[in-house]
Amino acid sequence: MAHPSMLLHRPLASLPSNTFFFLPATLALFTTLFILFYIFTTPSLFISHKHKHNLKYPLGPSQSSPLTPILPSNGSFHLSAKFPFNDVFGGEDGTVSPVSSRSHFGSKGNSMNDIDVFHDGDIFLEDYQQMNRSFKIYVYPHRRDDPFAHAFLPVDFEPGGNYASESYFKKALMNSHFITEDPRKADLFFLPFSIARLRHDRKVGGGGIQSFIRDYISNISTKYPYWNRTGGADHFYVACHSIGRSAMAKAEEVKLNAIQIACSSSYFLPGYVAHKDASLPQVWPRTDDPPTITTSERNKLAFFAGAINSPVREKLVKFWRNDSEIYAHFGRLKTPYADELLGSKFCLHVKGFEVNTARIADSLYYGCVPIILANYYDLPFADILNWKSFSIAVVTVDIPLLKKILRGITSDEYSSLRGNVLKVRKHFQWHVPPIDFDAFFMVMYELWLRRSCIRMSDD
Repeated sequence: MAHPSMLLHRPLASLPSNTFFFLPATLALFTTLFILFYIFTTPSLFISHKHKHNLKYPLGPSQSSPLTPILPSNGSFHLSAKFPFNDVFGGEDGTVSPVSSRSHFGSKGNSMNDIDVFHDGDIFLEDYQQMNRSFKIYVYPHRRDDPFAHAFLPVDFEPGGNYASESYFKKALMNSHFITEDPRKADLFFLPFSIARLRHDRKVGGGGIQSFIRDYISNISTKYPYWNRTGGADHFYVACHSIGRSAMAKAEEVKLNAIQIACSSSYFLPGYVAHKDASLPQVWPRTDDPPTITTSERNKLAFFAGAINSPVREKLVKFWRNDSEIYAHFGRLKTPYADELLGSKFCLHVKGFEVNTARIADSLYYGCVPIILANYYDLPFADILNWKSFSIAVVTVDIPLLKKILRGITSDEYSSLRGNVLKVRKHFQWHVPPIDFDAFFMVMYELWLRRSCIRMSDD
C-alpha cells in the first residue's frame, strides 16, 4: 500500500472517486463536532429567564494550573519594594480569606478560592511583571506653544468630571517609566489628542473633530515613518466620550487599524472592534479611601438613580418605581447618592445613551455588587477579570424578573460576590501618581496584550 503522504503527489485523476466525497465529509464532521463542543463548554455571559437563576460558577483556571506567584530574581517590581501578592489577591486587610466553604489547594500549598477574580491569575502576574520591565510607548511630541497644546499635552490639574478617565490615563502615562524618547524601542505609539478637550474647543467642536483627526494623521504620517510602516496597527488613542467612536469617520485607517481605548465599548455599535480595541473604565474621581460597611447594614435589595434617557431605563423605572425592595429613581434624589449605594446590596448599572456609565465604578467603590443591565457591553478588563465572580449581568428582557433573580441568590453566594467586589475595586480607581494594579496599570496591561510581536525596522 502506498504511504498516505504519496496521495499529495498523485494526479487527481488517479485518486479513487470516493476520495472527493470522503475528505470533505470528514472535514465537515470534524467541524460540526468542534462547534458543538465549543457551544456546550462555553459559559453564557448573561443570565436569562430561560435558565435557572442560581449562581453556579465554574472553577477558574487554577484547577489545572495552581496559582503560584512568579517573582523577579530580585523579588521586586519596578514600582514596588516587595511583590504585592496580598494586594492583588487578598481582601482589604491583605489577607487571602475564602469566599466559600470549598477551596482549591495547589501542589505547592497555595489556597485559592473556587471563584477566582482573574481568568488566570498566575499568567496575569507573570505578564504584569514583564510589562513593567519592558513595555515602551512613544508619544508623538508637541510643543507647549502649539495652538492645540491643551488637547495634546496632559492636564496640569487634578482631572474631574464624568470623562476624567481619559485625562487621568494621559497624565499618568506621560510621567511613567513606560515612556521612551527613542521610537526604535517602542512597542506602541500613542496618538495624544484628547477627544473630550477637542469637543469643547471652539476652533474644533463636536462637528470638526473628524476633520481634525484626518489632518492630524496626515501630518504625522508625512513627518514620521512609523504610521506608514503598519498602517497604524501599532498606534493607539484614548477616548472616554462617546463622540470618540464617530471621530474617526474621515480617518478610515485609524478606525480599522489603530487600537481604541474607549469608555463606549459596545459589541453592537460600529466604530468599536472587540479584541483589537479595549474598554476604558469610566470612573468618577474620588480621592478618599473606599468606605467599609458590613452587609448587615445594607437594608435595600437594589438601587438605581439616573436620567430616563434610554428605553432600558424607562422599562426599569416602569416596573420597579414603586417597589419596596428595588429602589428605581429618576430625577434628583432626596438623600445623598453615596448613602443609597452604601445602603444597598446590589447597585444597578443600566444602559443610558451608551452602554457605559460611571455606575459600575461607583458600585465597586462603595462595596455594592453591580447588576449590569447593558446588552453587548464589552466590560472593562474583561481580558483579565472574571466578571462573573463579582457582578451579575442580566439581559434587559428580564427586567420584570429582576427581583426573582436577586432573591434567588443565596447568602453564601452574595458573600462570595461582595467579597470579590472588595478585592477588585482597587483596579477601578485612579491615583496621582498611579499605584500598582490600579486603573492605569490595568489599562497598560490591556495595551501590552495588544502589542505587536514584531517590531518594524526603519531600514
